[in-house]
Amino acid sequence: MFILQSDLRSAIQIAATFCYFNPNRYESPSYRPVSIRTPSRLRPIHATAVERVVDKPPICTADELHYVSIHNSDWRLALWRYKPPPQAPSRNHPLLLLSGVGTNAIGYDLAPGSSFARHMSSQGFDTWILEFRGAGLSSEVASKEVKQPISLPSERMDATSKNLPNIDSDSSAPSKISSAGEEKETVESDQSQLLMAFTETFKRFSERLSNLIKEGSPDALQNSTLAAQIRDLSQRLVDVIEEGQRSVSPPVTDLLDRFSSTIENLQTQIDLLGKYNWDFDHYLEEDVPAAMEYIRRQCNPKDDKLLAIGHSMGGILLYSMLARNAYGRRDSKLAAIVTLGASLDYTTSKSTLKLLTPLADPAQALNVPAVPLGALLAAAYPLASRPPYVMAWLNRLITSQDMMHPELMEKFVMNNFCTVPARLLLQLTTAFQEGGLRDRSGTFFYKEHINKIDVPVLAIAGDLDLICPPEAVYETIKLVPKHLAKYKVFGEPAGPHYAHYDLVGGRLAPEQLYPYVIEFLIAHDST
Repeated sequence: MFILQSDLRSAIQIAATFCYFNPNRYESPSYRPVSIRTPSRLRPIHATAVERVVDKPPICTADELHYVSIHNSDWRLALWRYKPPPQAPSRNHPLLLLSGVGTNAIGYDLAPGSSFARHMSSQGFDTWILEFRGAGLSSEVASKEVKQPISLPSERMDATSKNLPNIDSDSSAPSKISSAGEEKETVESDQSQLLMAFTETFKRFSERLSNLIKEGSPDALQNSTLAAQIRDLSQRLVDVIEEGQRSVSPPVTDLLDRFSSTIENLQTQIDLLGKYNWDFDHYLEEDVPAAMEYIRRQCNPKDDKLLAIGHSMGGILLYSMLARNAYGRRDSKLAAIVTLGASLDYTTSKSTLKLLTPLADPAQALNVPAVPLGALLAAAYPLASRPPYVMAWLNRLITSQDMMHPELMEKFVMNNFCTVPARLLLQLTTAFQEGGLRDRSGTFFYKEHINKIDVPVLAIAGDLDLICPPEAVYETIKLVPKHLAKYKVFGEPAGPHYAHYDLVGGRLAPEQLYPYVIEFLIAHDST
């Protein structure tokens, strides 16, 4: 048993070292950082598969549900489509709606009488809502390569033990001696099978870790912090083996049980790192271009352009796309954009999103691979909506007083939010640092190129928006060429007031804010 444990301990350490310090792991990263000197092109990303769903799930209240697959990716992005009624005026451009971080399409279509998307389609715009990867109905399709689950050694040993021969207690002495010899051989055989099982387990476990890095993890994950984490995970396995080795006669089953528990925990952590592995630039370079290309093919606008509206992070994405294309002197394929509560630079404001700044340390971000935003808000909402209202501040982040019906507010909080990768939050925190939001390489500052854009922009702010205050919105729109920029703050000193979500689904938005947006879109809808 000593030899078995010693060899296994060495195998663990070698496997961990090979996976995380093998120089070949950087052979073909899927995503390369963008720099000022050598900018990456926002290349067209062709959909490898498109699909219109005939039988929509009940949660989808759009007229149609479409899916578009991203090239070289397992993700299928959901597109909710709202077709204009026959009596609506004809428009030249389709309209794309982009939502905020960790949200799905429901925020744009909360209820029949509170639907931003439906209102826009009633004005003649063929309206589409994109659900980013990991949100709402956007899902990860099965990989072409079948991923086998890791079979734990304890499971193998349980199966083996069921096949062991029974020893009859009433047998004769010679038979008992013979049985004792057979039992010894069986134990040696069990140890051999155990070693084989451990070897196979670690081989597959190592391959999974290796694939995680080879699939294109950015520098934020390929640093000493991640290496230290993996060394720690491996050391925990070593400790399990060494503890058993110190015993005079370590029980195999106990050792296996503890090993099984340890590796299951590690597998869960690794799978979580592998699943929520995207950042802001993935949305910018893959999700949005794929959706835009698909919509253009479906609607065939004469000038091959779209209109777009982005709320919160959706607006940040639109600004970033314009900045990147302006720098590369490329056509953004956008006729005009509207941003609702969005900015590239929050440093001058008192935004509550500064609570995210602790995640500016990659080590802290990697300790929590993903934030279950939806589950957290759903758990906190009863404390915000019922006496003694200990978390009433949560309501103020979303809506101003009397701007949303309580039932709609509850539906919004309980159904609109999803799990958010720490890498996404990590990149968004750069908007609170000097120079504003930057790409994943940290060298391209989107704000620096807004003055070069050639697309009209309407930037709307809410007077009581605690997430993106008016001063933050102004910090970006002031950089847009004056002949292309419009800026409007909604809300009055005596009320009504507009908080962050009120810009999309507030009670008075259809009569106060929507007409202003529609007027801007119509003005730039001509070809």
